[in-house]
Amino acid sequence: MIQKLNTDGKIEILYGIEYPSFDALKPFVFVSGGPFHGPSDVIIDDIAASADGGHRVGEQISIMDHPFRIAGIVEHGKGGRKLLPIDTMGSIMGVEGKASIFYIKCDDPANQNAVIQEIHATRGLADYPVDTIDEWLGEMTPEKIPGFNIALDVVTFIAVLVGFLVIFQSMYTAVLERTREIGILKSMGASKLVIVSVVLRETAVIAVAGVLLGIAGTYGVKLLMSHLYPTQHFEITPDWLIRGAVIAFLGSLCGALYPAWMAARKDPIDALAYE
Repeated sequence: MIQKLNTDGKIEILYGIEYPSFDALKPFVFVSGGPFHGPSDVIIDDIAASADGGHRVGEQISIMDHPFRIAGIVEHGKGGRKLLPIDTMGSIMGVEGKASIFYIKCDDPANQNAVIQEIHATRGLADYPVDTIDEWLGEMTPEKIPGFNIALDVVTFIAVLVGFLVIFQSMYTAVLERTREIGILKSMGASKLVIVSVVLRETAVIAVAGVLLGIAGTYGVKLLMSHLYPTQHFEITPDWLIRGAVIAFLGSLCGALYPAWMAARKDPIDALAYE
């Protein structure tokens, strides 16, 4: 397997496989076309086929600055976006007769450890790195990328700080503009707690509306990015939606606390005389 970053910023995942028959390609479900017929053939999945205006069997595409004919289109989810003959890939990369990764499918997941032990027991493979698919995928999590979580926390903190300041300024201005109304409420017997609750409830409504618009905007951006870059996967998890909503809501309420308390402390006589 090879990951290649194109000049347009897209990541291409390429797999090299031997010349297969249809039986050897049972994990793949062909939408159209079939296996390789020559060293310059390529098999792509349906997502890659829909990118860049669409591709079809028999069309010529460029991969790593080499022309290839599309021999078949398969359903996605069974490997890389593009599959090349392993000899052809080795020739392009200058590593003929070599491979970077071998995939072994166990008859039963319970036999994974036994298979790993058998591989390590083979002469010359004692130190060969062997990982299960879960372990291999675990290496690509944010926790394994140096500085990723720190950068994410910094961005989150800045976003919360900006939201806090925006809400603070908005509610502070709102309190100043409603000084007479606050004076009327206090002259009619409204307690400090009532005034605080009025300001916080208004803030809560604004925060909920902002959260809903933010979630809608997030899915809108996802749809746009999926349309512009169909070969890339953009995942939005419920965990992050809930976390973002809670942070935004609590940040908004915290930003409104001081304006609410300032409104509650106003003297009703001074508030009524305010112009």
